[in-house]
Amino acid sequence: MAWQDTVEQTVTGLGFDLVDLERSAGGLLRVTIDWPWAPTEPGQDAPEERFVTVEDCEKITRQLQYLLEVENVDYRRLEVGSPGIDRPLKKEIDYVRFVGQVVDITLKAPIGVTGADIAANRKKFRGTLERAADGVQWQIVWSDAPEPKPGQRVSKKRPPVPMQAMAFALNEVQQARLAPIVNFKGRRAPAVDMGDDGHAASNE
Repeated sequence: MAWQDTVEQTVTGLGFDLVDLERSAGGLLRVTIDWPWAPTEPGQDAPEERFVTVEDCEKITRQLQYLLEVENVDYRRLEVGSPGIDRPLKKEIDYVRFVGQVVDITLKAPIGVTGADIAANRKKFRGTLERAADGVQWQIVWSDAPEPKPGQRVSKKRPPVPMQAMAFALNEVQQARLAPIVNFKGRRAPAVDMGDDGHAASNE
């Protein structure tokens, strides 16, 4: 079994989801975890959102240090933390969870869109994530119109900003993340990193 599988099985075995796993050339091994999420049935109240704590990261760190030593994995530093405001979207359940949120998407190759004013070589987009009309694919909706400047008054008679939409399949995505937009009215708990030196650090 590959050591990556060992890490994932360890994280899930302790009741968490493995969000991301990175290994840098400098020997840093970064493991990002979160509490599992599942969509609620119609009529059900959504459960209270749980946030990863320093204690959670410490527990995962201790277990991974032992297993990585057993697997003889060569690394210099282990960091276990929770997702930041630019959380990666890796699995389809991530797209289901964050539908309606603003995301940054990089495609593997440009997608031509009929009737849309999109550059032929454009692969990066920021917009609102939605389920496409066919119920299978996803789409991102955005406007290339400039945002109003802070404090600028917008007339109610101003015509609506033209919107564009692009449908895509998940296998066409190279990278997708939540756009790092800070909403002070409803901020998520700060992300927590726990390095193997035993010190916690906020990712805000």
